[in-house]
Amino acid sequence: MTLIYFILILGITIFIHELGHFIWAKKSNIYVYEFSIGMGPAIKTWKRKNDETEYSIRLFPIGGYVSMAGEEMDDDDNIPDERKLPNRPWRQRFITIAAGIIHNFILALVVFFIVGLVVGASGSTAKIVSIEENTPAYKAGLEVGDKIIKLNGKKVDTDSLMLKLAINDGKSARFTVKKADGSYDNIVVKPEKIENEDKTTSYKFGFGMGSDVKKGILPSIGYAFRKFKSLIVQMFYTIAYLATGKLSFDNISGPVGIYTIVGETAKTGFINVVYLLGYISLNVGFMNFLPIPAFDGGRLLFLIIEKIKRKRVSPRFENTVHAIGMAFLLALMIFITYNDIVKIFF
Repeated sequence: MTLIYFILILGITIFIHELGHFIWAKKSNIYVYEFSIGMGPAIKTWKRKNDETEYSIRLFPIGGYVSMAGEEMDDDDNIPDERKLPNRPWRQRFITIAAGIIHNFILALVVFFIVGLVVGASGSTAKIVSIEENTPAYKAGLEVGDKIIKLNGKKVDTDSLMLKLAINDGKSARFTVKKADGSYDNIVVKPEKIENEDKTTSYKFGFGMGSDVKKGILPSIGYAFRKFKSLIVQMFYTIAYLATGKLSFDNISGPVGIYTIVGETAKTGFINVVYLLGYISLNVGFMNFLPIPAFDGGRLLFLIIEKIKRKRVSPRFENTVHAIGMAFLLALMIFITYNDIVKIFF
């Protein structure tokens, strides 16, 4: 079942992303050579009647692509120039490239809405639901029922609070909490240093978090957008922490790591697998939004530069930048995959 869930999650995520590119390429009259789900050798290929596009399913469900005329410099000369991507109006090119990101974001919102309907829509405010005796939180005066409004003077929701506490590195944390009687209090907690069996170090505050849950369509809509916003903010924090060294690249997972996560998630119930689909779709959309060469965000950046300069960037230069970016991403993927394998087997 883990393998099935893994293929379904990646397959749906990639299909929705590439479908966005495909739909808008067709709407923009761009010639599409191929619409592919998966990478590597083709398992099945076909064409529809009166459609120039070849459709394919390939062996490895870890990618996919829409191959459009004009993306490569040595493109087919038999394709009319006006049907090649670089020669379409700027607006059509922009929406065609951005559509994959937008579709992934829409999928994430739909999934979070479904999760909210099924299990209830949790609120954004973190609520303390358990406290262990003789832990730093217990000794500092935190109580079950306290709602955490701020951390170190900054507003937090459940997701951002968890991330910030995870990279707190043993420093004291100042919690602004709302008590059951409606009063507010500032409580400083110094986490306890824990030596783990694998010789790593972690820090323990000693409390568990949850949030209020509501049922219904409107709460689920609100939950979907709150969860979307919260995770996007969390991802920006993650990028910033990776850049500053607060988080190491060991915390990033590739396909092997995702496979393991899918397996662990499946043990906790099918609805959590559904949630994981939304989370991964949001991740794919977010990563493609970043202005990284070879990703959609990198291509959008060149389009924005073109709009500002009112002159297209040299295709040769742009392709070179994307090629370098792709080489870097492949090297990073190999490194991340190696780390994932080491975590599992060693």
